[in-house]
Order: sequence, then structure tokens, then C-alpha cells
Amino acid sequence: MANGALQFLLNDEIVTLDNFDPNLTVLQYLRNIENKTGTKEGCASGDCGACTVVVAELSNTSKGLAYKSINSCITFLGTIHGKQLITVEHLKPASQLDSNEKLHSVQQNMVDHHASQCGFCTPGFVMSSFALHKNKQNPDREEVLEALAGNLCRCTGYRSIIDAAIDQTNNCANDSFAQNYQQTVEKLSVLNQLPAVQIQSTNKSYFAPKNSKELSTYLLAHPNATLVAGGTDLALSVTQHLSSIKELVYLGEVEELNAITVDDEFIHIGSAVPYHKFTHLLEKEYSDLGDMIERIGSMQIRNNGTLGGNIGNASPIGDMPPTLISLGCSMELQCGDKTRTVLVEDYFVDYKKTVLAPSEFIKSISIPRANKPKAEAALKVYKISKRIDDDISAVLASFYIELTNNQVTAIRIAFGGMAAIPKRALATEQVLLNNAFTKENIDRAQQALTQDYQPMSDVRASDAYRMRVAQNLLEKCFIELTQSSASSTPHQLIETRVINHA
Repeated sequence: MANGALQFLLNDEIVTLDNFDPNLTVLQYLRNIENKTGTKEGCASGDCGACTVVVAELSNTSKGLAYKSINSCITFLGTIHGKQLITVEHLKPASQLDSNEKLHSVQQNMVDHHASQCGFCTPGFVMSSFALHKNKQNPDREEVLEALAGNLCRCTGYRSIIDAAIDQTNNCANDSFAQNYQQTVEKLSVLNQLPAVQIQSTNKSYFAPKNSKELSTYLLAHPNATLVAGGTDLALSVTQHLSSIKELVYLGEVEELNAITVDDEFIHIGSAVPYHKFTHLLEKEYSDLGDMIERIGSMQIRNNGTLGGNIGNASPIGDMPPTLISLGCSMELQCGDKTRTVLVEDYFVDYKKTVLAPSEFIKSISIPRANKPKAEAALKVYKISKRIDDDISAVLASFYIELTNNQVTAIRIAFGGMAAIPKRALATEQVLLNNAFTKENIDRAQQALTQDYQPMSDVRASDAYRMRVAQNLLEKCFIELTQSSASSTPHQLIETRVINHA
């Protein structure tokens, strides 16, 4: 197994590091080592967006560059290998020959719309807007709101910032990055052909395998290694809890773990694929599912966060596991050269405990396609949180129901936030299965929920509130489905809903 140094582009300059602390974040590297202080630290948890930078990486589909905004405060430096890292200091005007042009067009729009006051959050907003305009020249308002949802400002009230980002920035297509586009592609192509990065720093190590064979071989020799893909939750153990991870293994370069395949029956998503790369596939199968995924953190979080990480973290309030359980999804696990398949519902054992064996890892997740006649099947998903965007669930409910002549012929109900693990409501299901889909039976099912769950109280909600919400969501599902069947066309029946409480 060949060792390799960490190499990436900082703007257009190649940086090579053969010795660094694997726990070092991109933000710490920029501010403390490169003295790029335009990138700010606000929360060190990926919530405020002040630390937003942009990463350009080679696209597997277009063979060109894909730009994405990320939270540098919770991104480990090693994950930047083979990519271009862009900060606010690197933005150049459309024409560097014009001495009157001092700012990049995205920056100039912020000035023209008086969109900055204290200025602390401004670089983050600029970088989020820059990434948006690099991917879409003239975004509409909804696209702007989605791109900026992960950036907080305490001064302007957002209107001027939104106006600045909505304003057409045609010159963005002709900036210094556009001028150097081909050279950047060529440089990154060379870096991506380098051997796997493997660093030993004092008493810490970092390894970024290129394929599942390298990964499985390494894990057999290092069963206690910590796996990281997006790191949007794991990094908090370093930045918030001041822990030290001794053996860090990055999954973002493992070819098999970054693959997406679609066949007649399933969508197979590699465990290291970020949300932004597969959301559109799930939207097509289950309409409005993207609305729920859009509420899994901010754009910056979804650009790095992965489905495998959301499951592997084994949090009782992870947003995706309840839906995966209700859809009957399965996972492929690998240890050495052996693989096994388990249902997502069987993966969780107890709080933060799973069936994953030492040296074993999640390889992929298989999601059934919506192949049943649309009039027979419905998926409903409800997320309850204190605010719509970028917030953790108090309760997440997912209902998969098949109806024939108003008879429940199949049903899977799963909740998050109601127990130590995301789990099915088996007693509730039995009340409804093979019975008429009526209000009377829904009332009985609401009572059965108390047999399935004994929720706890915490800072997000009390146990009584959680139970009442869960019961109300069951009734909401019934009302929406029965109203839909009377007034909607069949293709509208497979859908999801997201709601919020004040």
C-alpha cells in the first residue's frame, strides 16, 4: 500500500503536506497556518455559516468542475485532497486588467445593495452566493434562499443580502476562475491520480483509501479506527468537545462507496455519497421527499453530509433512518472480503449501538423504487422541529401504507425521537393491518402508540409532547390520505409532507 502526501489547490497553487494533525479543520488551517482570516469562526458547529468556503472538485458526470459551499469549521483538512479550496481572499474581478474593477461581481452586488453592516458574516454569504452562481448563472429566489439558508446575520435582516444574491451576476461566468478553468481541471486530474493519502503525525494517523479493498484491509489491521465521510457530526467531537481522534479513516475517496446505481427495483446509494448528489433521485420516486431532505441541515451540511453517516451515527433523532425503515430499505455491510445484507430496521440495537462488527463498514444502502401502482401506495414523512431550516428533529414520523379498496394491505410505521433508537411501531401497525382505513381504527392505533414507545423528555420536547405529536401525526396522515384519495389524481398519492410547530 503506497503512502501519499496530502495535496490540494489553494486557489491555483498546489499545497503539499506530508505531516499534519489529522484533527486539523480547514478553518484552523486557513486562519492559523495560511493567515487567511477572511474566513470567520462563529459557532464551530456548522450552524452559522461564517466559516463558509467553496470547494471545486472534478465532476464524475460532466468531466468538469463542480462547486460546493462547505462549513470549514467542521471539515477536516485531509478531506480536501485532490480538490480546489477557494476563500474570500481568492475572489478576483471579471477582468483583472481593468484597474477600476476591484471586486468580484458577487462582492460588488453586496456593496451595491448595502448588504453588509458589521461585516463578520459577510465573507460567508459571499462564498455561498459565489458557489450558487458558479453552478447556476441566474438563480431564482427559491434557489437563492436555499443556498443562503445556512448563513446567519444579526444585522441586516437578510432582505438586502437576498436581493444582492438574486441580482444577476453575469460577470461571474467570466471571472478569474472561468479564465483558469481548464488549467484547474488539469491540475486536479493529476492530483486525483496520486496514491492514497496516509499520514502518521506523532500519535495520530490519517488514511484515505481509494477503494474498498484498501479500506477493508486497513480496518482489519486497525479495528478501532474512526470512519469519517462528511464529518458534519463527527467533527463536533473535536471542535465542541475538544476530543482527539487518534486513527481517522476518510471514506470520501473510496470508489465503491461513492457510487450510485439504479435498477428496476432499487436505488443503490454508496454510504459516502453526499446528500446533494442523490436527493433528485429520491424526489422522482417519492414526490416532495426532497423537501424533507432540504431540512437536513443547510446547503453546506448537505454538500458534505452522507446517508451512510446519518445511519452509522446511530442517533435516535437522525432524519433519514425512520423513512428508510418505513420503506423497508436494506444495507450492505462489508468486513474484509465478506459482505452481508441487513435491514435498516435491524441495524440499530440500543442508543448509539448497532450490529456493526469490528472492522466492518457500511458499503451501500438500497432503497426500493416506487414501482407499485400509485393509487395503492403512499409515503408520508413529517419532521417536527422548532424552526423549519437547519434544526434537529424533536420527532420524525414516516408512514408507508398500501391501500386496496380502503383496506390496509401493507403498512410500516417508524419514528425517530421517540426511543433510544429509530424503530417501528409494530403494535400500531397490527391495529391497522388488514383492517379498514377509518377514523375509528386510527383512534385505536393512536392508543397503541403508547405500547410502542415511552419517549423521554429533553431540551427539545417533553415525553408527553412527543407522544401527543406522534398520535396527531398518525391522524394527520389519515386525513391527508383520505382527502387525497377523494380529490387527487393517482400520481399525487406517493408523497411526503413536512410540518413545523411554533
